[in-house]
Amino acid sequence: MSTVVAQPHFMFGLRSGVTNNVCFCDEQTVVFPSGNNCVCYNNVQKNQKFIPGSDRSRGMTALAISANRRYLAVSECGDRATITVFDLQHEQGRKRKVLTAGDVQVQEFGCMAFSPDSKYLIGQTSGPDWVLIFWLWEKHKVLAMVTTTTSNNPITQVSFNPYNNMQLCVSGSGVFKPFRYAEGTLRQSSFPKVESVNFLCHTWVTEERVIAGTDTGRLLVFESGDLRREISLSNPVEGDSSAPRVTAILAFSRGFMCSMGPGTVYLFEKTKEDSYRKIKDILIPAELCGNEMNPTEYQEIHSMCISPAQETLVISTDGGQMYAVSLSSVEKSKEEQLHFEFLSQSFHSKSITGLSICIRKPLIATSSLDRSVRIWNYETKELELYKEFQEEAHSVALHPTGLFMLVGFSDKLRLMNLLIDDIRTFKEFTVRSCRECAFSHGGHMFAAVSGNVIHIYSTTSFENILNLKGHNGKVRGIEWSQDDSRLVSCGMDGAVYEWNTWTGKRESECVLNSCSYTGVAFSSDYKTIVAVGTDLTLKEIQDCQVLREVPADDVAHNAVTTSRTGRVVFTGTSSGTIRAVKYPLPMQKDWIMYQAHCAPVTKMAITFDEQFLLTVSEDGCLLMSKIVDKEGRGLKTNKQIIHTEEILVTKSDLEEKNQNMMELKMRLEELQMENEYQLRLKDITYNEKIKELSDKFSQQIKDLEAAQQALKTEMEKQEREHHDRSTSYSQKLIVEHERFIDLQQKCQRIQENYEERLKDAAESKSRALEELTELYETKLRDKTEILAQCQEEAKQKTCEFKETIKQMEENEKRTIHDIQTKYEQKLNAEKETNLSLKGQTDIMAQKFYSLQRQIDDRGADINKLKQERQRLLGLIRSMESDIEDLKRKISGLERTNQDKVNEMRVSDLKKKNMELEKLKFVLDFQLNELKNKIEPQQDDISEMKERIQQLEEELVNLDKSNTHLKLSVSDLKLKLRTREKEMHKEMQKVKTQLQRLKSDLHDCVGVIQEPKKLKECVKMIHARYVQQTDVVKEIQEAFCRQREHLEKTVTSLKTRLEKSAEEHEKTYVKIMKENVTLITEINELRKELRSVRSQAKEYKAQLIVSKKSRQSRPSSEEGPKKEPSHEEAT
Repeated sequence: MSTVVAQPHFMFGLRSGVTNNVCFCDEQTVVFPSGNNCVCYNNVQKNQKFIPGSDRSRGMTALAISANRRYLAVSECGDRATITVFDLQHEQGRKRKVLTAGDVQVQEFGCMAFSPDSKYLIGQTSGPDWVLIFWLWEKHKVLAMVTTTTSNNPITQVSFNPYNNMQLCVSGSGVFKPFRYAEGTLRQSSFPKVESVNFLCHTWVTEERVIAGTDTGRLLVFESGDLRREISLSNPVEGDSSAPRVTAILAFSRGFMCSMGPGTVYLFEKTKEDSYRKIKDILIPAELCGNEMNPTEYQEIHSMCISPAQETLVISTDGGQMYAVSLSSVEKSKEEQLHFEFLSQSFHSKSITGLSICIRKPLIATSSLDRSVRIWNYETKELELYKEFQEEAHSVALHPTGLFMLVGFSDKLRLMNLLIDDIRTFKEFTVRSCRECAFSHGGHMFAAVSGNVIHIYSTTSFENILNLKGHNGKVRGIEWSQDDSRLVSCGMDGAVYEWNTWTGKRESECVLNSCSYTGVAFSSDYKTIVAVGTDLTLKEIQDCQVLREVPADDVAHNAVTTSRTGRVVFTGTSSGTIRAVKYPLPMQKDWIMYQAHCAPVTKMAITFDEQFLLTVSEDGCLLMSKIVDKEGRGLKTNKQIIHTEEILVTKSDLEEKNQNMMELKMRLEELQMENEYQLRLKDITYNEKIKELSDKFSQQIKDLEAAQQALKTEMEKQEREHHDRSTSYSQKLIVEHERFIDLQQKCQRIQENYEERLKDAAESKSRALEELTELYETKLRDKTEILAQCQEEAKQKTCEFKETIKQMEENEKRTIHDIQTKYEQKLNAEKETNLSLKGQTDIMAQKFYSLQRQIDDRGADINKLKQERQRLLGLIRSMESDIEDLKRKISGLERTNQDKVNEMRVSDLKKKNMELEKLKFVLDFQLNELKNKIEPQQDDISEMKERIQQLEEELVNLDKSNTHLKLSVSDLKLKLRTREKEMHKEMQKVKTQLQRLKSDLHDCVGVIQEPKKLKECVKMIHARYVQQTDVVKEIQEAFCRQREHLEKTVTSLKTRLEKSAEEHEKTYVKIMKENVTLITEINELRKELRSVRSQAKEYKAQLIVSKKSRQSRPSSEEGPKKEPSHEEAT
């Protein structure tokens, strides 16, 4: 195991895909997710504390902070999603609890929330289940679960009522559901109709009021779960044709604030009329170095948080940025436009593709797919420079002096100057798709990769010195040696080449076709090469051979870098972990691993002072890790690196700044003169006002002195009057005192009389009391005797009642068991009948389909035969007409006694007539035969139709019986469930009794040295728990009975299944035989049809011959011309 490790020190970046990804844990500290960590960033001290995520997670999905700012909940997705609760008051963010969804299989929690007293936690799972889980998280106990929506309506936010632990709210697309936890379940308290509204966020303003924001820019007010009104917005967002989305909303003491479209936050204040009015809008400013294609002011706000003292508002955007604004400045600048400022600095929002460092300055250069290049300072932990471009930056390299930089784009490689406040291009090279570039250690050359070719240029003359060709695949990594005489490269073709940069020849090579290399580095002595690739191993190569190979697990290495002290090799994997492997490399799996990122590590580098390991990833985060040994000390290097503070400034910029300084000085002098003049004017005016006030006050003093004199004279008069009155009142008091003494004496006399009377009354009362007590005591004795008799009778009755109850319970149990067995038998019988009926229905359906096909085939054959019959009838009619014509001609020829030629023709015609009559007889006979054949087939078809109707009726009856059976099955299932619940309750009772018995036995063990007490304890236990054993025996007997019954039912079902299978095979064989016979009959009918058609064709040919012979006669030319047309029509 490596003695050197990398501890996370500072991280640049924000994960934008995490719900509620920014929170305040105190007035100065903000928590946000970065990589695979939660970062606690102190905005005043500018330091960070890390809370690491779990090693096997696929990334964080949501954060939630408790109301007392002590606990942080982090949800992580994976094969089984978890929620981890951390204690933020602990220095290292101690892990308190890891919560899961119990038996429910959950892959991701979309959002979470703590209760106001921080005891409870709710978590909303993602699709397809959408389950809301309610935990008592400190005891790891799931109190309730409820499904909140369907897959078509995703949930966006869940929250607790800040005034009530048991009330919570869920909102999403077409969902707004308030819930209340009571009696172990979550129940929806109201049902507002909001199916067409897409809620993106909501917040609790009062105990009963919730304000929700939608994707169309509406602010809807709900009170007690019902929609009451909508807050109208007087000033819509300018320059935005579409409706702005309310993506975040937050309540504070004076009202609430919400995002209204890209880059805008509205502040609403509560009015006396119990409504809200907009008092301010705060905007994200346009950045000077921003890109026109992706302006910063059009970033969508994802989440908002406010400090505990409500002094600072912090927001996070979809562009991976965090902004802050002081709310105290809102009151001061009521008319001026307020703008957000970066909380720390701007971050990359997409995958980082390039990483580079320099020797003379503590600078880090990064390039990203967000079309920006940024320069960071790893000593001050600040962003020094950044520039956005019109296209994506694929690679970056810093010059050793830190004054120049190479950036690779898809079309060109650009050499740029790092100025005091800008990055400017001053030379472009025609290197397309430059994915890798690097300056030499001396800075006089640089290498740039284009596909599988490495181009080496001079930094001074910008000439292409060499083109290194040899790779068959894309080059994925290059590194210069210390003296810049050699260059090592690796590629996707599995080749690692070492090049001589003076001659351009290969000095060594190592090719493995089974591996595609992704990273390469020289060792500390520059004698060996360390490479990683897709074969999941770390290789050390020397003199064209692999010296050592460290086997890995199922995660591939993406990047590699070596320490210049020669003690450790760091690798970055495709899962985002950083591994520290000691050097020389071990032969087995021996490393220290840390899950730093949540996406593949793309590049790695170690600073030249060996203090920090720098890693970048596809999650858009840059991590600075401090390199320390086991004792926590940094690595010692022999080289002393001195950082310079020189910067580049162009002459025009310097002149412009000097001119601005001169103008500002002139302006300052003018302002000073104006201020002095204004001060003098104010002094004169104030002196005049002081004089006026002094005169006024002196006059008032004189008036007050005169009034004081008048008051003194009045006081003297009042004193004299007071003396006179006091003398008169003293005389009156003496008279009244004498009267008071007389009255006091009278009062004493009256009091003595009353005391004597009271004594007499007390004696009479005591006598009456004694008499009454004796009387009531006698009554009480009688009543106690009656009460004792009643109690004895009540005890007897209670005993009788208990015995009757026991008998009734036993009878009921037996009856319930009998009913259960009866209904189970019925259920099994119904299931069996249902299965047999299903098999019969399948067979009937098959028969029905086969018969339907046969009917269709027979119908087609009948139609063909009918057509053939009609055609033959037409032929017969045409032949009969020909015969009549011939008879007329013969009679005409007989009347006119012609020559012998005519007689010969007549004889020929007679012969033909005889032949035609024979043909007619044959055709009539065939027609009769066909009719005789068709009639039984039609009878068969009618019988089959009747059979089909009967089958359909049977199917309808079967459907009805099936529905009845389903109803009875559902009833039986309900009864079974109730029985199971009762059994569960009884088992719980048994468990409680067992726990009590354990505690009683524990008490008995305590008095094991005292036999008497032990005997009493055992007797008490026997008296308490002896009855419960019978219950357990009864439960076991019932379980055995049920088991035997179920085994019998299974065996009976198996036998019935075998019988039904045999019957099914028999019926299937019968149907196949019937099908074979029908097919043979159809084939015979087809043969007969073919023979009839061939005969008809022969008859047609004979008719045509006879007609042609008639056409040869000159006297009958008109007749034959008409006959062919008649035949064609038929």
